[in-house]
Amino acid sequence: MRREQEFIDGLYARVDVLRAAAGRSVTDALAQGDKPMQARLERDIQVAEQSALLAALDAVDGSLCFGRIDLASGADHHIGRIGLRADDSERTPVLIDWRAEVARPFYLATGHTPMGLRRRRHITTDGHRVTALHDELLDLGDRERTGHEDPSGDAVLLAALGSARTGRMADIVQTIQAEQDEIIRAPYRGVLVVEGGPGTGKTAVALHRAAYLLYEHRELLARRAVLIVGPNPAFLGYIGEVLPSLGETGVLLATVGELFPGVRATATDSPGAAAVKGRAEMADVLAAVVRDRQALPDPVVTIEHDREILMLDDGLVSVARERTRAVKLPHNVAREYFEGHILNTLTELYAERIGTDPYDGSSLLDAADLTQIRDDLAENPEVWSAVDQLWPRLTPRRLLADFLAAPEGYLDAADADAIRRPVTRAWTTADVPLLDEAAELLGVDDRTARALAEHERETQIAYAQGVLDVSYASRTFEFEDKQDSDPEASEVLSAHDIIDAERFAERQEEADHRSAAERAAADRTWAFGHIIVDEAQELSPMAWRLLMRRSPTRSMTLVGDPAQTADPARARSWASVLAPYVEDRWEHTRLGVNYRTPAEIMELAAAVVRAEDPDFEPPRSVRSTGVRPWIRATDDLPGAVTEAVAELTPEEGRLAVIAPRALHRRLAARLDGVTAGEEPDLTRRVVLLDPRQAKGLEFDSVLVVEPGAYGVSDLYVALTRATQRLGILHAAPLPDALRSGRP
Repeated sequence: MRREQEFIDGLYARVDVLRAAAGRSVTDALAQGDKPMQARLERDIQVAEQSALLAALDAVDGSLCFGRIDLASGADHHIGRIGLRADDSERTPVLIDWRAEVARPFYLATGHTPMGLRRRRHITTDGHRVTALHDELLDLGDRERTGHEDPSGDAVLLAALGSARTGRMADIVQTIQAEQDEIIRAPYRGVLVVEGGPGTGKTAVALHRAAYLLYEHRELLARRAVLIVGPNPAFLGYIGEVLPSLGETGVLLATVGELFPGVRATATDSPGAAAVKGRAEMADVLAAVVRDRQALPDPVVTIEHDREILMLDDGLVSVARERTRAVKLPHNVAREYFEGHILNTLTELYAERIGTDPYDGSSLLDAADLTQIRDDLAENPEVWSAVDQLWPRLTPRRLLADFLAAPEGYLDAADADAIRRPVTRAWTTADVPLLDEAAELLGVDDRTARALAEHERETQIAYAQGVLDVSYASRTFEFEDKQDSDPEASEVLSAHDIIDAERFAERQEEADHRSAAERAAADRTWAFGHIIVDEAQELSPMAWRLLMRRSPTRSMTLVGDPAQTADPARARSWASVLAPYVEDRWEHTRLGVNYRTPAEIMELAAAVVRAEDPDFEPPRSVRSTGVRPWIRATDDLPGAVTEAVAELTPEEGRLAVIAPRALHRRLAARLDGVTAGEEPDLTRRVVLLDPRQAKGLEFDSVLVVEPGAYGVSDLYVALTRATQRLGILHAAPLPDALRSGRP
């Protein structure tokens, strides 16, 4: 242990040196000011690199090194969360990044396949202090003994599984198993589906895969960013510290309800409304809504121009509309073409009215006359009023709000009734994919924005030219004064000699210092380098359309478990989800080992699913606690919950009370410090959730209340959240599956 402590002490001494050097470099770089362009670029790169280093060191400072591999050749390598060199000028690392290929035997080597290792050591630290060592002998002929041998090789894993929960997911970088490592390091390209039951670590594997991909494809993914999609805000908060602990911060975490810039879903749909909104057919419905906004006159639109009355009837406008639709551009973008057709039509009407020879019917106007007429019509407000009436500019929010207020005519009566709601500012998660679809159908008419940007650019260039002219005039006077005394004065270059006004203006533009993830969050059309979707089985077909737009390269990792599917808008199979986008070009893998849920609890949970699906096979639990779950009936549900919470709350760790949403206010009133709401604080000792909120989370103890109120999937989720103890309370009758499998 002394050797490892000396190594850790030396490692953190090196970290302190790096931190001080990084801080000085950032300060010095910022003090450089506005130097020439190359120096400014180098400064920006230096600041970014040093800031990233500081952020990584701060994030992983608690347990930087966690392992060592001793090679049969006699060499050894220490394994850590990030890699560090002994000196900036040396390439030899003192600490190997866990993602490096040379570190892989730490996770894969066995006694049967030692991969060149004779020993694997797990190092446990508390801050900078080494508290435990666990050695696994991989070369059985090696007679050296350290006194820290772990015969089973599972001590570190079991200790991690049995440790108290904090309300935040911990990384598994020290205990990654072989089947998990294969997924983490799977090829970057294409769609990978990772299926696994409760407790198989699929979420942790997905997060470590994100860290690995950012390491392996740093240049690409730092530029394009990685998106991680979770089922709800509480879940994102729960997993939010994993990637920073691995030294990675350039990732965007979001729910589907947060993927339309400027909108955050705060309202809740009924299950029926969510199901209707999630159907793939809604894309065609919204397309029909947009087409209906491209109106025809009823019966005519009249325009007064230069004391002449011009009339646009449905025949003339229909021709303009069909020609515009033929260009197959989004509605707002295509409006420019519609404007052109209408102006041309009005020009012909007006020219025919004033410029036709009454004797032979020939035109008295030439091309210049027609151009002038068209320009004059373009200045007529009545023309633009007519265009706005026939082909209005539309926004996604207004379009969807109007549709939801009056959906009849596009859906059958039952579906229309399910989604109808008055115009409101509050959006639901199921609305966001519809907003995104509407935005795709509408597009953005950016002519005004481009014109303003060009005007601003010309203004900046004019200002820059003025500065250069003043600089040139000043230098001219100075040169005339010094020419007699300094013959070489004419050889000195001025700013006017080496830069023109356009480049000078560009240099003064303020750089966008936001990270790729920050820029992606504000840009609906951003194409991510890789997308990871957790609880992917819950997404509706419309949500998949949204996500596929964000991933044109189809580089995705999808994580989920069909047995935990409860959303009414969900897709029925992975193939049905992916076929429209990648056909059969996707990979599927399954995690079959349950690291979280003890065998006693998993036995009861599996019985619930088998009551509906006799062939169901749950993941195999790796441990047993000897503590069986209990089930109790009560006539005083709030009182019984209060007593059970006192019984189940661990000395360390967390307890979840999982109950139907209708009971939350009553239960919260009886439990000290417990609140009911959409975004629970998972760091509290006791939290109150419904099964949907609990999805993907884990707690030391769980109390399930009124299991008869849940469907099979929701009940399966609720029963598999505990790592130690499970209790069940009910006043209403138990589901048959729980009655038959009752302890």
